[in-house]
Amino acid sequence: MPSTPPPGDPAPPDGSLPPEALESLGRNGFGVYVHIPYCAHRCGYCDFNTYVDDTGAAASYADAAIAEIRLAARVLQSPPPAGTVFFGGGTPTLLPPADLARILAAIGNEIGLAPGAEVTTEANPETLSPAVLDALRESGFTRLSLGMQSASPHVLATLERRHTPGRATACVAEARAAGFGDVSLDLIYGTPGETDDDWRATLDAALAAGPDHVSAYSLIVEPGTRLAAQVQRGELPMTDDDVHADRYEIADEALRANGFGWYEISNWARGDAHRCRHNELYWRGGDWWGVGPGAHSHVGGTRWWNARLPRDHAAALAAGRSPAEARETLDEEARRVERLLLGVRLAGGHPATDLDAAGHAAAAVLAADGLLDQEALANGTLLLTDRARLLADAVILRLIA
Repeated sequence: MPSTPPPGDPAPPDGSLPPEALESLGRNGFGVYVHIPYCAHRCGYCDFNTYVDDTGAAASYADAAIAEIRLAARVLQSPPPAGTVFFGGGTPTLLPPADLARILAAIGNEIGLAPGAEVTTEANPETLSPAVLDALRESGFTRLSLGMQSASPHVLATLERRHTPGRATACVAEARAAGFGDVSLDLIYGTPGETDDDWRATLDAALAAGPDHVSAYSLIVEPGTRLAAQVQRGELPMTDDDVHADRYEIADEALRANGFGWYEISNWARGDAHRCRHNELYWRGGDWWGVGPGAHSHVGGTRWWNARLPRDHAAALAAGRSPAEARETLDEEARRVERLLLGVRLAGGHPATDLDAAGHAAAAVLAADGLLDQEALANGTLLLTDRARLLADAVILRLIA
């Protein structure tokens, strides 16, 4: 999650939510996100709310997370069982599997897990072993999302990733042996110094490993990171938008040729059953409780975010207070715009009923320009053409301007 939260209103100390928010809880699905804020080291491109654990603070993190889960159960009163759980970070697998199991068990005991719930953990390849994967699977995790990023040694070095090029793909086989039926690989393209051949080799290696899902993101050089400083000093060349577009097309072609279909701009799955249901919850305006430092939550149009520092998060819970730092209540116009921002990025498109008069006029122009599917628009759906996927942000801005 972004390192700088938006401004907002004060959050109540007890974490209570408006009655109207609770009334609609779970109408569009409900899930739990668990943010593990610790990493063995901080990668040069990372702008997430993460910390190097050089004081042993991670050893008590599970207790703080479980305290917040109990708070969530009290605040939500009678929440629907979670259909999805996602452990992200940071590096969730930096914690011992027993701690992750304790947190997941608390979610099941305090909130409940729906039958067939999708339970994902992100993982850095260097933190995994067959024994760790066996323990995760036995404790109830159903899906593994591996941070591969690249198969090129010099690209991994630029990103300051510590795993070897082949470790992520080896983890896929180990995850299969442990019983994981859903394995995803996360890739990054557009790293300074990366070539088209580097990117093709990464895709070849990823596909050869046999994952069920691939996420491919263009590198964003975030202000304040070490990578941004290197680019600013001229030590590394910045790749431009045309290069990013070329790499995206290379990825889409390779993934489609190997049985993957895109379902969101940056995500491809080997069939609908392997889509990330937790991310779909976000994109379709569902509800979720975010556990952990800096985690964001959303219930019925009310959104809040926790204190960023692990010590502040833990101290609030130890004192019997909500760790929420601030919150905002979205009005209908803000919710309409947000639905468009997220929904138009999906392969199934988004209902044109969310457009205002100016948006309908813009949609007609975009369809005439070949950026929205004309037949779908005639049937009331905003559907990006293949060409428009490269320009998705600009297209969506024209729809909401």
